Amino acid sequence: MNETFEGPDGKSRCRWCDAVPEFLDYHDQEWGYPVSDDIRLFEKLCLESFQSGLSWRTILAKRESFRAAFSGFDFHKVAQFDEATVKRLLQDSSIVRHRGKIEAVINNAKRAIEMVKKEGSIASFVWRYEPDPSSLGPPQSQSTSDTSVALSKELKKRGWKFVGPTTVYAFMQAMGLINDHAEGCVFREKAETLRSEFERPA
Repeated sequence: MNETFEGPDGKSRCRWCDAVPEFLDYHDQEWGYPVSDDIRLFEKLCLESFQSGLSWRTILAKRESFRAAFSGFDFHKVAQFDEATVKRLLQDSSIVRHRGKIEAVINNAKRAIEMVKKEGSIASFVWRYEPDPSSLGPPQSQSTSDTSVALSKELKKRGWKFVGPTTVYAFMQAMGLINDHAEGCVFREKAETLRSEFERPA
């Protein structure tokens, strides 16, 4: 999977972002760059859980609708959602109407609040699971890792839902815990520079 294609500007990029037009900006501007903001980290975990069994294109196309439906993924607000809110969201055609996943977001918001109280931030917790790059295979050659398995296991132990190892690995790729841009992708160097300058949360 470690392949590239020539983008509209003549620069090489990860081949996966050539699949549909909306992937290009996501790849160039977000994917693989380190994130320490708790809201963004929580949002990505939630969106990855919604993707389970679906395509990322479906989720990305609905991302703004998800943000509107889930109060910008402010987990303090989402934790207050009740059954009436769930019923309303199940009628919202602009998002994925899956009761289990909607309820998981609400549950995970409560778990996120607990995590912040115990660990200081979501960021400080998840970044402890940043893998040693030498422990990983070639870029985009795997869908799980020892660290994604370990993080998934600990999240589940803490009561989080829809956070399997594959979901967690995709989260780690996107949030910059792993630089999984293909060899030859011009954004691999940018991601690596940002990772080297990134101050890991204490």
